[in-house]
Amino acid sequence: MKNKKLTTYQMTVCALMAAVTCVLGPISIPIGPIPISLTMVAIFMAVFLLGPVYGSISYVIYFLLGLVGLPVFSGGAGGLGKVVGPTGGYLIGFLFLAIITGIFIQKFPDKWYMILLGMIIGDAVNYIFGTAWFVISTGNTLQRALELCVYPFILIDLIKMIVSLVLGLAIRKRLTKAGLA
Repeated sequence: MKNKKLTTYQMTVCALMAAVTCVLGPISIPIGPIPISLTMVAIFMAVFLLGPVYGSISYVIYFLLGLVGLPVFSGGAGGLGKVVGPTGGYLIGFLFLAIITGIFIQKFPDKWYMILLGMIIGDAVNYIFGTAWFVISTGNTLQRALELCVYPFILIDLIKMIVSLVLGLAIRKRLTKAGLA
């Protein structure tokens, strides 16, 4: 967003996107120790609508709600146990996904390929945090962690990125036309 002052629109959309993440986050498909979830899509939509700062704040609100025990994480889980458990690194990594993707959207608003690059870099950072924590918390080897936590998700995450990119660009175009972005 252009203004440095938090507007009513930004506060409202920030809260709304935190709520959307709370709805989409628990929806997951368990395919092993790391489920497929829609959290990433909600994060991408938040940063498309709000930019890197407020989009990331909406994720932090979601994260804090889950941390205090609300069942908003994948599989309807919540609480400190989920954050320090095997998938906790991905929950932390999502913040960096939001920041990095948001920066690319802000710097290159009309260049879909640069936004996609930002999404890929943000997801790679998320993989690094998540996989490292998975190795530490479970005692698995890095190779085994990659087999369980990264390789099965690469294509799925790319599909989520493309869908989010198409939707996000269309929504931003309409918001810009309406004078809201």
